[in-house]
Amino acid sequence: MLDVKRFRDGMALLGSAVNVVTTDGPSGRAGFTATAVCSVTDTPPTLIVCQNKGSWTHRFFAENGVLCVNLLAADQEGLSGLFASREVTMEERFEQVAWDRLATGSPALAGALVNFDCRIAAIQDVGTHSVFFCDVLDIRRGAASGGLVYFDRGYHHLPQAARAAS
Repeated sequence: MLDVKRFRDGMALLGSAVNVVTTDGPSGRAGFTATAVCSVTDTPPTLIVCQNKGSWTHRFFAENGVLCVNLLAADQEGLSGLFASREVTMEERFEQVAWDRLATGSPALAGALVNFDCRIAAIQDVGTHSVFFCDVLDIRRGAASGGLVYFDRGYHHLPQAARAAS
């Protein structure tokens, strides 16, 4: 079997967008920081979100059956740490950021590059993680001017590319 440290060191070189994934529903409101998010297909619009089954927030997502993927803007690096911290209560996390709701009722964070509001269509457990297959029900694009990525165990800010005139 491949050494876990070697695998993690290799994966650290896979640059990933930084997201705060949120939920709300009968089980309560929760959020966590994730880089393990990607598109599956555009027909129908589907994302996957991976979460450690041992996370204390896991049950909120699995039981609520909805989530919002909030793709963080370059100036939202602090939100990544806030939603990853074990020293901050869930209530304190949501008190420190502006948010509203889209179709599912999951918190959509203000200022995000984009909010993908989703219903969890299926959950597949793989090793230590659950993979949530998410049907995208609503999308809101923000006005931020750049993105936030995590690469080589550090944050990097990406400027937004100029768009060609149509």
